[in-house]
Amino acid sequence: MQEYIQQNWLEGLGILTTLICVWLNTRQNIWGWFWAIVSSGVYGVIYWQFKLYSDMELQVVFIILSIYGWYQWLFGGKERTELPVTAMPTKFWVACSVIFLAFTLASGYMHSKYSDASLPYVDSALTAISLIAQWMMARKYLENWILWIGADFFYTGMYLYKGLYGTSLLYLLLLVLAMKGYQDWKKSQGLMLDL
Repeated sequence: MQEYIQQNWLEGLGILTTLICVWLNTRQNIWGWFWAIVSSGVYGVIYWQFKLYSDMELQVVFIILSIYGWYQWLFGGKERTELPVTAMPTKFWVACSVIFLAFTLASGYMHSKYSDASLPYVDSALTAISLIAQWMMARKYLENWILWIGADFFYTGMYLYKGLYGTSLLYLLLLVLAMKGYQDWKKSQGLMLDL
């Protein structure tokens, strides 16, 4: 019972900090990166408890990418200025596709063969998409939200299946926020192109 209460408390904290993070990201607010670091730390512990090892590893990378994103948003533009929203260059799509397939197959295989991971290939595929989407967000590529929409949809189902009902609801809310983020960033991109 104590473990259940601790897990639910942690899950509640993870939900709250993740919602703050994504809401701030949709608004292109730099403090979203701080909350990304906090929520990633909390969810790293939760995923370890539920044997979702790819997702646990993802949280460590998210912390690193959050530091990178924080820097990029402040100084990644021309002449070390604030980074604007842009479309992802076509040349990166092929590389991202190769990375997605390689990561999914390698991580899924390793976790299915050498650990007691639950849903190793699904978890690994969602981890790969999330890594790519987070890197795209750090670079302020508009299409990051499209990947997040797809990932959030499937994460909702996976967490529901695993009995993480609060986190499943969180990913349903993140799906809605990702749709809003796409619309808001697209508008800001259009405004910047009109200038």
